[in-house]
Amino acid sequence: MPDWIAVVLLGIIEGITEFLPVSSTGHLLLAEKILRLRESDLFNIVIQCGAVLAVLPLFPERLNQFIFRWREPATRDYLLKIFTAFAITGAGGLGLEKLHFKLPEQLLPVGMALLIGGVLFVAVEIWLRRKSLREEVTWAIVLAVAAGQLVAAVFPGTSRSGATILCALALGLSRPAATEFSFLVGIPTMLAAGGLKIFKALHHPAGGPGENWGQVLVATGVAAVVSFLVVKWLLRYVRTHTFTAFGWYRIVLGGVILVLLAGAGK
Repeated sequence: MPDWIAVVLLGIIEGITEFLPVSSTGHLLLAEKILRLRESDLFNIVIQCGAVLAVLPLFPERLNQFIFRWREPATRDYLLKIFTAFAITGAGGLGLEKLHFKLPEQLLPVGMALLIGGVLFVAVEIWLRRKSLREEVTWAIVLAVAAGQLVAAVFPGTSRSGATILCALALGLSRPAATEFSFLVGIPTMLAAGGLKIFKALHHPAGGPGENWGQVLVATGVAAVVSFLVVKWLLRYVRTHTFTAFGWYRIVLGGVILVLLAGAGK
């Protein structure tokens, strides 16, 4: 397969899965195994940044609030909660960097994380039936979301958005509010991670020799366009639907991966 077709496919996969609670990292790893590719961590993190930046225009009311009404107590409270979740995640991420943590590249943990996350989504949605959900993001939710991001950073296949949305739902936040807060916390988190990776690649060439920046830019552009369309759909979807379908998707995909690995004796 020509390289440009492969990077376009990876961009599409990233754009679809970055904000859906199904794990972009897991899907990218799975796709790279199937396509027999080996993209760098830098490649994956940069195209994630493209997907993240693309969703900013989808939150015009929040952006207007943050820019023009930042003096209001409610705005400052919400911004402080986003910053706190981001700061906790950032501190944990720096700790992982100092420990030289590297995300596992095997499919076994991906399959397990997809399956477990899917079961949890279905279970939480069953538990939430006929329960009254709140719109306010509490400090308990902030801490839970930060913890969810760190768990997703350590276990491939967990899904950053999946873990954070699941934590917020379990603590009684409504689906639209949980989705919005998860996405808004994820924007600075992913951009900071991407910025750090790019800085290291540019200032320490040994960390990323031979990176094809043309392919990176193509994949990033594709991921951005696809991500915008997917998130626009998802923000409408969660107003009237649960996350149960995503849970079952994770269960099926995770189960298939584990069965295939068992059959291959890996």
